[in-house]
Amino acid sequence: MLKILLLQFVTLTSLLASTSKYVKMSATALEINNENYIAVSLDNAKEWHTYWKNPGDAGLPVKIMFELDNKTLKLEELEWPTPKRYIEQGDILAYGYSGENTYFFKISKLNYEKLLTKTLLVKGQWLVCKDICIPGEDEKKLVFDKNLPVKSQNEKTSIETIKERFSNLPMKIDAPKDLEVTLVKGDKEKTLALQYSYSNVNLKSFDKHLNLLTPFLVSPFDFKKEKLVYDEETNTLFGRILIYWDGEYEEPQWPLPLDGDFKKDIGLKFILQNSGKNSAKIIEKNISGFSLQGFSQYENFLNSRELKETSTVTKEKNSLLYYILFAFIGGLILNLMPCVLPVISLKLFGLISHQNESRGKILKHNLFYSLGVWITFMCLGIVVILLKMSGEQIGWGFQLQSPIFVFIMLLVVFIMVLNLFGLFEFITPGGKLLGNKKLKEGVTADFFNGVLATILATPCSAPFLGVALTFAFTTNNANIFIIFSSVALGLALPFILTGIFPALISFLPKPGNWMIKLKYFLGFTMLITFVWLYDVLFALIDSYIFGINIHAIFATLFFAYFLRKNITKRFIWNFIFFALPLALFVSLYTNKGFEVSTSKSDIKINSELNWKKWSKENLNMAIQNGKWTFIDFTATWCLTCKVNKKLVLETDGFAKLVEDYDIELLVGDWTKRDEKITAFLRQYDIVGVPAYFLQSPTGQVIHLGETISIQKIKDNLN
Repeated sequence: MLKILLLQFVTLTSLLASTSKYVKMSATALEINNENYIAVSLDNAKEWHTYWKNPGDAGLPVKIMFELDNKTLKLEELEWPTPKRYIEQGDILAYGYSGENTYFFKISKLNYEKLLTKTLLVKGQWLVCKDICIPGEDEKKLVFDKNLPVKSQNEKTSIETIKERFSNLPMKIDAPKDLEVTLVKGDKEKTLALQYSYSNVNLKSFDKHLNLLTPFLVSPFDFKKEKLVYDEETNTLFGRILIYWDGEYEEPQWPLPLDGDFKKDIGLKFILQNSGKNSAKIIEKNISGFSLQGFSQYENFLNSRELKETSTVTKEKNSLLYYILFAFIGGLILNLMPCVLPVISLKLFGLISHQNESRGKILKHNLFYSLGVWITFMCLGIVVILLKMSGEQIGWGFQLQSPIFVFIMLLVVFIMVLNLFGLFEFITPGGKLLGNKKLKEGVTADFFNGVLATILATPCSAPFLGVALTFAFTTNNANIFIIFSSVALGLALPFILTGIFPALISFLPKPGNWMIKLKYFLGFTMLITFVWLYDVLFALIDSYIFGINIHAIFATLFFAYFLRKNITKRFIWNFIFFALPLALFVSLYTNKGFEVSTSKSDIKINSELNWKKWSKENLNMAIQNGKWTFIDFTATWCLTCKVNKKLVLETDGFAKLVEDYDIELLVGDWTKRDEKITAFLRQYDIVGVPAYFLQSPTGQVIHLGETISIQKIKDNLN
């Protein structure tokens, strides 16, 4: 938990600290087994780590380069040391190194002759991570003469230690007979599963910080976490790695074959952890296709109670408590977010109205508000589970991707605005009348306000909340309800406390005529919410065709309430004028006016900058052009996105940064349901927007989080 707290509140001064504090680089030229090598060592500070060739879900691999006479010198690179597995904050998988490790490069006889009496410049680049990730680089000089070894100035590692590391490098072997590997179709669209068993395992010598099979990068496979279980009866490890198929992002596209046969063999390469010392070996396997059956049976087998699960991907027993705490804190912070403030203000209005009531009645009002919050979150949880069971990829705020849902919310907010402006009597946080009928204690209004606050809260992303929601959307069904209940408790906590301790609201002024003016002001804040939802709806539908219908519905609805309040209350006239907006709605619905428009995204950030639509093709084009790429995933209904846009993306400082580093700009519009964007975000365990990324010229992706600054972007640019 402390790691995530530090991540949330890290200062810019720590980002600007010298990276030599976290990684120390040294180099040595030496002879091993009658061959000449250069050994480059990186010594990571305690609890910091750098990344392997396959960095996992995020990160950048270490890069070592050589220069001789101001020209690049290419040396044969040996296999890297066996990487460890890390589960970073946000449940992100990473492969890399902590402590000191050494990379080896072979010097051919021809190159060795070139190096004699000259100085070789050894350059290193890396991304080192702990609670934050900091890019770093360093360079060392090796002055060659006829005698080896040759050491850089600060090399303290002994030759014996370097030679021992050399002997422990993973070596290629034929796949052992005890290892059986199969590839099958996954349970979701565009997924596969690598399923394997390894018999005769000495579990006591098994390193739980390593995978059994650690995959090298291979296109179009996107490997996820490994799950391992151990069967004591047969002394066998059973494992599975889920794989996302990225063939649709290749050029030309390579769809996942329906018959299970690949158009060409795919060569897979793994580091196999064996039992005993010098255990890591490299195995290769060519795959020509996959089985269409076998996933569910193997899934049930892995979940069998007879199997003892290893700690390969198992989290600590108390890790769920961390997510519960973060969900609670995130829900509490939601009370301050702009999307919820209008409703919270209405509830505070109600607290003032109820100040003179008994403690029991005040508690009742606030508990019904809290009940509305909790029940709505439980309903959202049920919807999430049903959509997940149907194979849908969803994220936080998914309901605002439905035009009909947004329209219903518009109606609700519009009617509340008319009520606050006095066009009719309706149950409000401080009122008790619906027409001439008295509602007992106004608890229906309190419950309704809890429902409305929850619905308006879900497009918001608050600090701490993103970590908890990522866990909820990727965990089992029971944990979804646990996490959502924790968010609900945080959102409702201020009103639970004021219900139990009414003295907490004693600082509020006493009820009086001033509340009439306050009610009009609250009506204005709800009107702003209405405009926001209106903008969301028009981003979802074809507003050019159906916009006039939407305008007519709300215009006639306004006039119907105005007629009833100021002209006549006769049933026939009220029936006619209230029937008009209903008829317009039926016409709009039957003419498919609430279908999501397939037109291109119209989200624009700054017309002075050349923003392009996000796509895998544009990402690949940026790599071909050797450019850094900044990616902004946003949505019309995301108010946090709008704040970041105003504070960062539309500033002169950002424009200058783009110009100085020649950055390609891509924007992904998630206002409408977009499976490709959802799938991309899920690769990095992200379930909502805003989400910001940098892609390096070599194709490595750096997740910047949900809040950004000019300095934060600059610090991640090499």
